[in-house]
Amino acid sequence: MIDIYETEFRKADLNLLVVFAALMRERSVTRAAAALHLSQGATSAALGRLRGLFDDELFTRTRTGIEPTPRAVALAHRIEPALGLIHGAVTDRDRFDPATTRRTFTLGMSDDLEAALLPRLLTSTSGLPGIRLAVRQASRNTVADMIDRGEVDLGVAAAPAHRADHRSQDLFTSGYTCLFNPRLLPLQAPLTLEDYLAHPHLLISYDGRRGIVDDILEARGLDRRVIASTTHFAGAALQLATLPAVATVPAHAATVYAALLGLSASVPPIPMPTYTVSAIWHGSVADDPAHAWLRRLVDTTAGDEG
Repeated sequence: MIDIYETEFRKADLNLLVVFAALMRERSVTRAAAALHLSQGATSAALGRLRGLFDDELFTRTRTGIEPTPRAVALAHRIEPALGLIHGAVTDRDRFDPATTRRTFTLGMSDDLEAALLPRLLTSTSGLPGIRLAVRQASRNTVADMIDRGEVDLGVAAAPAHRADHRSQDLFTSGYTCLFNPRLLPLQAPLTLEDYLAHPHLLISYDGRRGIVDDILEARGLDRRVIASTTHFAGAALQLATLPAVATVPAHAATVYAALLGLSASVPPIPMPTYTVSAIWHGSVADDPAHAWLRRLVDTTAGDEG
Protein backbone atom coordinates (compact mmCIF):
# COMPACT_ATOMS: atom_id res chain seq x y z
CA MET A 1 0.00 0.00 0.00
CA ILE A 2 1.34 3.42 -0.98
CA ASP A 3 0.91 6.22 1.53
CA ILE A 4 -0.62 9.18 -0.28
CA TYR A 5 -0.44 12.53 1.40
CA GLU A 6 -3.73 13.97 0.23
CA THR A 7 -2.81 17.60 0.81
CA GLU A 8 0.18 17.35 -1.54
CA PHE A 9 -1.50 15.06 -4.03
CA ARG A 10 -4.46 17.43 -4.49
CA LYS A 11 -2.08 19.99 -5.93
CA ALA A 12 -1.47 17.73 -8.94
CA ASP A 13 -4.42 17.74 -11.33
CA LEU A 14 -4.09 14.44 -13.21
CA ASN A 15 -5.52 16.12 -16.30
CA LEU A 16 -2.33 18.17 -16.41
CA LEU A 17 -0.37 14.96 -16.82
CA VAL A 18 -2.53 14.03 -19.81
CA VAL A 19 -1.67 17.39 -21.35
CA PHE A 20 2.00 16.78 -20.58
CA ALA A 21 1.89 13.42 -22.39
CA ALA A 22 0.23 15.03 -25.43
CA LEU A 23 2.86 17.78 -25.55
CA MET A 24 5.64 15.19 -25.40
CA ARG A 25 4.05 13.24 -28.24
CA GLU A 26 3.04 16.08 -30.55
CA ARG A 27 5.92 18.53 -29.93
CA SER A 28 3.45 21.35 -30.60
CA VAL A 29 0.93 23.19 -28.42
CA THR A 30 -1.42 23.49 -31.40
CA ARG A 31 -1.29 19.79 -32.29
CA ALA A 32 -1.57 18.75 -28.64
CA ALA A 33 -4.65 20.94 -28.25
CA ALA A 34 -6.24 19.36 -31.31
CA ALA A 35 -5.46 15.85 -30.07
CA LEU A 36 -7.02 16.64 -26.68
CA HIS A 37 -10.00 18.52 -28.17
CA LEU A 38 -9.01 21.61 -26.18
CA SER A 39 -8.48 25.20 -27.25
CA GLN A 40 -4.91 26.36 -27.77
CA GLY A 41 -5.38 28.84 -24.93
CA ALA A 42 -6.49 26.11 -22.52
CA THR A 43 -3.53 23.96 -23.50
CA SER A 44 -1.10 26.87 -23.04
CA ALA A 45 -2.63 27.54 -19.62
CA ALA A 46 -2.19 23.89 -18.68
CA LEU A 47 1.45 24.09 -19.74
CA GLY A 48 1.88 27.10 -17.46
CA ARG A 49 0.46 25.13 -14.53
CA LEU A 50 2.73 22.20 -15.35
CA ARG A 51 5.73 24.50 -15.27
CA GLY A 52 4.70 25.71 -11.85
CA LEU A 53 4.01 22.19 -10.59
CA PHE A 54 7.40 20.85 -11.59
CA ASP A 55 9.35 24.12 -11.24
CA ASP A 56 10.83 23.72 -14.71
CA GLU A 57 10.32 25.23 -18.17
CA LEU A 58 9.57 21.67 -19.44
CA PHE A 59 9.29 22.76 -23.11
CA THR A 60 11.16 25.41 -25.07
CA ARG A 61 10.02 26.95 -28.34
CA THR A 62 11.80 26.12 -31.61
CA ARG A 63 11.18 27.02 -35.23
CA THR A 64 9.17 23.84 -35.73
CA GLY A 65 7.33 23.60 -32.39
CA ILE A 66 8.52 22.83 -28.89
CA GLU A 67 11.30 20.66 -27.47
CA PRO A 68 11.32 19.03 -24.02
CA THR A 69 13.92 19.95 -21.43
CA PRO A 70 16.00 17.22 -19.77
CA ARG A 71 13.65 17.45 -16.78
CA ALA A 72 10.63 16.82 -19.05
CA VAL A 73 12.32 13.82 -20.65
CA ALA A 74 13.02 12.31 -17.22
CA LEU A 75 9.44 12.94 -16.12
CA ALA A 76 8.02 11.36 -19.29
CA HIS A 77 9.66 8.04 -18.51
CA ARG A 78 7.77 7.95 -15.20
CA ILE A 79 4.52 9.66 -16.12
CA GLU A 80 3.55 7.90 -19.35
CA PRO A 81 3.67 4.32 -17.97
CA ALA A 82 1.75 5.54 -14.89
CA LEU A 83 -0.96 7.07 -17.09
CA GLY A 84 -1.29 3.75 -18.87
CA LEU A 85 -1.84 1.96 -15.57
CA ILE A 86 -4.39 4.56 -14.46
CA HIS A 87 -6.22 4.28 -17.77
CA GLY A 88 -6.43 0.51 -17.35
CA ALA A 89 -7.77 0.86 -13.80
CA VAL A 90 -10.38 3.48 -14.72
CA THR A 91 -11.64 1.60 -17.77
CA ASP A 92 -11.29 -1.79 -16.06
CA ARG A 93 -8.99 -2.81 -18.90
CA ASP A 94 -5.30 -3.48 -18.63
CA ARG A 95 -4.97 -4.80 -22.15
CA PHE A 96 -4.33 -2.91 -25.34
CA ASP A 97 -6.84 -3.42 -28.14
CA PRO A 98 -5.42 -2.14 -31.42
CA ALA A 99 -8.79 -2.58 -33.13
CA THR A 100 -10.44 0.10 -31.01
CA THR A 101 -7.61 2.30 -29.70
CA ARG A 102 -6.57 5.58 -31.31
CA ARG A 103 -2.81 5.98 -30.97
CA THR A 104 0.23 7.14 -32.89
CA PHE A 105 3.40 5.06 -32.61
CA THR A 106 6.66 6.71 -33.65
CA LEU A 107 9.50 4.58 -34.97
CA GLY A 108 13.11 5.69 -35.39
CA MET A 109 15.05 4.11 -38.27
CA SER A 110 17.21 4.89 -41.28
CA ASP A 111 15.73 5.11 -44.76
CA ASP A 112 16.93 1.65 -45.84
CA LEU A 113 15.08 0.03 -42.95
CA GLU A 114 12.06 2.22 -43.59
CA ALA A 115 11.98 1.00 -47.20
CA ALA A 116 12.12 -2.63 -46.09
CA LEU A 117 9.77 -2.53 -43.08
CA LEU A 118 7.28 0.32 -43.37
CA PRO A 119 5.27 -1.02 -46.34
CA ARG A 120 4.71 -4.33 -44.55
CA LEU A 121 3.93 -2.57 -41.26
CA LEU A 122 1.31 -0.47 -43.03
CA THR A 123 -0.19 -3.60 -44.58
CA SER A 124 -0.40 -5.20 -41.14
CA THR A 125 -2.14 -2.16 -39.65
CA SER A 126 -4.41 -1.36 -42.62
CA GLY A 127 -7.41 -2.84 -40.83
CA LEU A 128 -6.78 -0.83 -37.64
CA PRO A 129 -8.34 2.60 -38.26
CA GLY A 130 -7.14 4.11 -34.98
CA ILE A 131 -3.48 3.15 -35.38
CA ARG A 132 -1.09 5.60 -37.00
CA LEU A 133 2.59 4.94 -37.66
CA ALA A 134 5.13 7.76 -37.87
CA VAL A 135 8.81 7.35 -38.81
CA ARG A 136 11.66 9.65 -37.86
CA GLN A 137 15.13 9.37 -39.36
CA ALA A 138 17.56 7.75 -36.92
CA SER A 139 20.87 5.92 -37.03
CA ARG A 140 22.53 3.43 -34.70
CA ASN A 141 24.37 6.36 -33.09
CA THR A 142 21.35 8.63 -32.56
CA VAL A 143 18.42 6.32 -31.85
CA ALA A 144 19.17 5.79 -28.13
CA ASP A 145 19.18 9.53 -27.44
CA MET A 146 15.96 9.94 -29.43
CA ILE A 147 14.35 7.28 -27.23
CA ASP A 148 15.57 9.04 -24.09
CA ARG A 149 14.17 12.36 -25.31
CA GLY A 150 10.81 10.73 -25.99
CA GLU A 151 11.05 11.44 -29.74
CA VAL A 152 10.44 7.82 -30.73
CA ASP A 153 8.67 4.91 -29.06
CA LEU A 154 10.84 2.24 -30.65
CA GLY A 155 14.08 2.32 -32.59
CA VAL A 156 15.25 -0.09 -35.28
CA ALA A 157 18.92 -0.07 -36.22
CA ALA A 158 21.95 -2.19 -36.98
CA ALA A 159 23.76 -2.87 -33.70
CA PRO A 160 22.31 0.23 -32.00
CA ALA A 161 24.34 1.83 -29.24
CA HIS A 162 22.40 1.59 -25.98
CA ARG A 163 22.70 1.96 -22.24
CA ALA A 164 21.65 0.00 -19.16
CA ASP A 165 18.15 1.50 -19.06
CA HIS A 166 17.41 0.38 -22.63
CA ARG A 167 16.11 -2.98 -23.83
CA SER A 168 16.75 -4.57 -27.21
CA GLN A 169 15.73 -7.52 -29.34
CA ASP A 170 17.41 -8.92 -32.45
CA LEU A 171 15.15 -8.84 -35.51
CA PHE A 172 17.06 -10.17 -38.53
CA THR A 173 20.47 -10.49 -40.15
CA SER A 174 21.37 -8.54 -43.27
CA GLY A 175 24.34 -7.78 -45.51
CA TYR A 176 25.11 -5.84 -48.68
CA THR A 177 24.00 -5.98 -52.31
CA CYS A 178 25.18 -4.14 -55.43
CA LEU A 179 22.62 -2.30 -57.55
CA PHE A 180 22.94 -1.00 -61.10
CA ASN A 181 20.70 -0.09 -64.01
CA PRO A 182 20.97 -2.84 -66.66
CA ARG A 183 19.69 -0.44 -69.34
CA LEU A 184 22.65 1.86 -68.72
CA LEU A 185 25.27 -0.68 -67.60
CA PRO A 186 24.89 -3.87 -69.66
CA LEU A 187 26.49 -6.08 -67.03
CA GLN A 188 25.70 -9.59 -65.87
CA ALA A 189 25.02 -10.60 -62.29
CA PRO A 190 26.90 -11.64 -60.31
CA LEU A 191 29.34 -8.81 -60.95
CA THR A 192 32.98 -9.68 -61.40
CA LEU A 193 35.60 -7.77 -59.48
CA GLU A 194 36.87 -6.40 -62.79
CA ASP A 195 33.45 -4.97 -63.67
CA TYR A 196 32.97 -3.67 -60.14
CA LEU A 197 36.19 -1.65 -60.28
CA ALA A 198 35.86 -0.58 -63.92
CA HIS A 199 32.63 1.38 -63.49
CA PRO A 200 31.83 4.48 -61.42
CA HIS A 201 30.24 4.22 -57.99
CA LEU A 202 27.74 6.14 -55.90
CA LEU A 203 28.85 6.39 -52.27
CA ILE A 204 26.35 6.38 -49.40
CA SER A 205 28.05 7.92 -46.39
CA TYR A 206 27.29 10.35 -43.58
CA ASP A 207 30.48 12.32 -44.21
CA GLY A 208 30.40 11.92 -48.00
CA ARG A 209 34.04 10.84 -48.10
CA ARG A 210 34.36 7.17 -47.33
CA GLY A 211 32.36 4.00 -46.78
CA ILE A 212 32.85 0.40 -45.68
CA VAL A 213 33.55 -0.63 -49.29
CA ASP A 214 36.54 1.72 -49.41
CA ASP A 215 37.98 0.19 -46.23
CA ILE A 216 37.65 -3.34 -47.64
CA LEU A 217 39.14 -2.40 -51.00
CA GLU A 218 42.04 -0.54 -49.40
CA ALA A 219 42.89 -3.58 -47.28
CA ARG A 220 43.22 -5.53 -50.54
CA GLY A 221 45.28 -2.83 -52.24
CA LEU A 222 42.38 -1.82 -54.49
CA ASP A 223 40.43 1.36 -55.17
CA ARG A 224 37.16 2.41 -56.81
CA ARG A 225 36.07 5.56 -58.63
CA VAL A 226 33.38 7.42 -56.70
CA ILE A 227 31.62 10.08 -58.78
CA ALA A 228 29.07 11.26 -56.18
CA SER A 229 27.89 10.66 -52.64
CA THR A 230 24.65 10.94 -50.71
CA THR A 231 23.57 10.38 -47.12
CA HIS A 232 20.47 8.37 -48.05
CA PHE A 233 20.25 4.93 -49.65
CA ALA A 234 16.96 5.77 -51.35
CA GLY A 235 18.57 8.83 -52.91
CA ALA A 236 21.34 6.71 -54.40
CA ALA A 237 18.85 4.18 -55.78
CA LEU A 238 16.85 6.95 -57.46
CA GLN A 239 19.99 8.30 -59.11
CA LEU A 240 20.66 4.90 -60.66
CA ALA A 241 17.51 5.31 -62.75
CA THR A 242 19.43 7.73 -64.98
CA LEU A 243 23.07 7.22 -63.99
CA PRO A 244 25.39 4.44 -65.26
CA ALA A 245 26.94 3.64 -61.89
CA VAL A 246 27.05 1.01 -59.16
CA ALA A 247 25.79 1.44 -55.59
CA THR A 248 26.44 -0.96 -52.73
CA VAL A 249 23.51 -0.85 -50.31
CA PRO A 250 21.99 -2.92 -47.48
CA ALA A 251 20.52 -6.14 -48.86
CA HIS A 252 17.13 -5.67 -47.18
CA ALA A 253 16.64 -2.36 -49.02
CA ALA A 254 18.20 -3.47 -52.30
CA THR A 255 15.33 -5.90 -52.90
CA VAL A 256 12.80 -3.09 -52.59
CA TYR A 257 14.71 -0.59 -54.73
CA ALA A 258 15.39 -3.15 -57.46
CA ALA A 259 11.72 -4.10 -57.74
CA LEU A 260 10.45 -0.51 -57.77
CA LEU A 261 13.04 0.98 -60.11
CA GLY A 262 13.82 -1.94 -62.41
CA LEU A 263 17.42 -2.25 -61.19
CA SER A 264 19.62 -5.34 -61.23
CA ALA A 265 20.95 -6.74 -57.96
CA SER A 266 24.18 -8.63 -57.49
CA VAL A 267 26.21 -10.16 -54.69
CA PRO A 268 29.29 -7.95 -54.17
CA PRO A 269 32.48 -9.38 -55.68
CA ILE A 270 34.35 -8.58 -52.47
CA PRO A 271 33.81 -10.11 -49.01
CA MET A 272 31.30 -7.92 -47.16
CA PRO A 273 30.25 -8.35 -43.51
CA THR A 274 26.81 -9.29 -42.28
CA TYR A 275 25.15 -7.54 -39.34
CA THR A 276 22.17 -7.86 -37.04
CA VAL A 277 19.30 -5.39 -37.08
CA SER A 278 17.71 -4.91 -33.66
CA ALA A 279 14.80 -3.13 -32.01
CA ILE A 280 15.60 -0.87 -29.05
CA TRP A 281 13.32 0.79 -26.49
CA HIS A 282 13.39 2.30 -23.01
CA GLY A 283 13.02 -0.08 -20.09
CA SER A 284 10.30 2.06 -18.50
CA VAL A 285 7.78 0.97 -21.17
CA ALA A 286 8.69 -2.71 -21.12
CA ASP A 287 5.42 -3.67 -19.39
CA ASP A 288 3.17 -1.28 -21.29
CA PRO A 289 0.64 -3.46 -23.21
CA ALA A 290 0.51 -1.02 -26.13
CA HIS A 291 4.28 -0.97 -26.45
CA ALA A 292 4.44 -4.75 -26.15
CA TRP A 293 1.96 -4.95 -29.05
CA LEU A 294 4.16 -2.59 -31.11
CA ARG A 295 7.23 -4.71 -30.43
CA ARG A 296 5.42 -7.87 -31.50
CA LEU A 297 4.22 -6.14 -34.67
CA VAL A 298 7.73 -5.04 -35.62
CA ASP A 299 9.23 -8.41 -34.68
CA THR A 300 6.68 -10.33 -36.79
CA THR A 301 7.11 -7.98 -39.74
CA ALA A 302 10.90 -8.05 -39.56
CA GLY A 303 10.83 -11.84 -39.29
CA ASP A 304 9.80 -12.00 -42.93
CA GLU A 305 13.10 -10.28 -43.76
CA GLY A 306 15.19 -12.92 -42.10
